[in-house]
Amino acid sequence: MPNTFFPVPKPLKSVSTVFELKDRLDWGEPALTIIDVRERSLFNESRISGSISMPMDELVARASVSLESERDIYVYGGTNDATASAATKLREAGYENVAELTGGLGAWQAASGATEGRLVVA
Repeated sequence: MPNTFFPVPKPLKSVSTVFELKDRLDWGEPALTIIDVRERSLFNESRISGSISMPMDELVARASVSLESERDIYVYGGTNDATASAATKLREAGYENVAELTGGLGAWQAASGATEGRLVVA
């Protein structure tokens, strides 16, 4: 019998939208990791709430000591190309469930996703 009372988010896709990530987070899905592969200075300025910094040049080394290969991972960079490159590196390193977050931080902010970082006052 299908569950009609509690909507369950869709399974992880290799390329995901910010809305799919938001659905999982709003549902309360704790079994995922969001990785920001931009330079640490950009990460410090603004990032998706709860994301962790793993700059591209450290990505595989840091992931291999801190994440299980079955973990659901959403990755984003400064561009969709950087995001795709990071996802490829993780998949080649044996990570099975990696989603490229299309649009990255900009798309997340446009969708009113929660962010954190330094407050920059103009």
